[in-house]
Amino acid sequence: MSLTHAPAGAVRQGSLRELNLALVLGRIATADRPPSRADLATATGLTRATVSAVVEDLLAGRLVSESDPAPRSGAGRPARGLVLADQGPAGLGLEVNVDYLAVCVVDLAGQVRHRTVHRADLRPVAPADALARLVEMAGAAREDAAQRGLTLVGAALAVPGLVDDAGLVRLAPNLGWHDVPVPALLAEHPPLIEQVPGIPALVVDNEANLAALGELHSQPTGRSSFLHISGEVGIGAGIVLDGALFRGVRGWSGEIGHLPVHPEGRPCRCGGQGCLEQYAGQEAIVAAAGLARAELPADTATARLAELAEAGDADALRALRDAGTALGVAVAGVVNLLDLDTVVLGGGYAALAPWLCPPVLAEIGARVLTAAWSPVTVRPSTLGAEAAAVGAAGSVARRIVAQPAGWLARAG
Repeated sequence: MSLTHAPAGAVRQGSLRELNLALVLGRIATADRPPSRADLATATGLTRATVSAVVEDLLAGRLVSESDPAPRSGAGRPARGLVLADQGPAGLGLEVNVDYLAVCVVDLAGQVRHRTVHRADLRPVAPADALARLVEMAGAAREDAAQRGLTLVGAALAVPGLVDDAGLVRLAPNLGWHDVPVPALLAEHPPLIEQVPGIPALVVDNEANLAALGELHSQPTGRSSFLHISGEVGIGAGIVLDGALFRGVRGWSGEIGHLPVHPEGRPCRCGGQGCLEQYAGQEAIVAAAGLARAELPADTATARLAELAEAGDADALRALRDAGTALGVAVAGVVNLLDLDTVVLGGGYAALAPWLCPPVLAEIGARVLTAAWSPVTVRPSTLGAEAAAVGAAGSVARRIVAQPAGWLARAG
């Protein structure tokens, strides 16, 4: 699958028409209710003639569609509202994690139109082979999307590791990946993505970052600053500040799983000791609950832990309490540093939140300087285990909304 970045110079120079297309489409995307052409003229300051011309382009390009007119009193024809189209361009989200592969398609309105998950331990699998499996899943997703009237115009790949600007996975310790050139490996496969000016064919990013973006956009009226923690075999965090993802100087922020909670503790795959993952990662919790030898399938481990905890199993409750305590130590440090008031438990943690939240909150109360007069909310993720793949696909869809001219040039 040739999912390389768009060639240099592929993005067209800005023009008044392009700006107007993006302005009108952005208003439609963020409106509380389907706006009419008159509403858009008022909101944007454009003339009605200009808005009508822009809307006709968006309709012809399958970026928007007309909704049924809202009931109104008085004389006159009710105006038809405009909504983002459920056919046309869409984003492809891909995820490689330690124990599964996932593929997701999201349309312009942010709706998930396709999602598949393949469960397997990928640690013994070579990166090229893992990506080849993902390509096969993406091919099935493209066929399904086409049947729904959708065209995949970009992809984002979530990986549990450190990724540089060129898409090189510098280190994914739980997968055993070192300096893996993901774009080059994917370019060996036939293309599945329609190239559109201004839209990168492939973006590779840390899975916790994309999960945080998925959470941010799943609740448009929710908190604009929070810490999103993805609890899987590994533990990663996405930091959202004032509605924007905080990446750090090299884009490698959020490695909360490798904060030491017991500096002289258990050795970690990263080469350190006492890392949070060794006490609060999925495998650590399962082992502490006495389930390691049960060889639970990855997709049932969290559900089994929740089931046992619900039933009052002492080992499961103790394992979750200890994991929550270790997690709380790490979270308290982040809250002290960044002054955040919301912590979101995502991935496998979402289903275990009823048992993890109390010890996490206890550690925050004991360790955060401002906890007495500035409480911190700890809650489960809205998207749970789907957050990274959905966030990846959604990031592509939002890019299309922000830069519609490239799609319209191709479609026209």
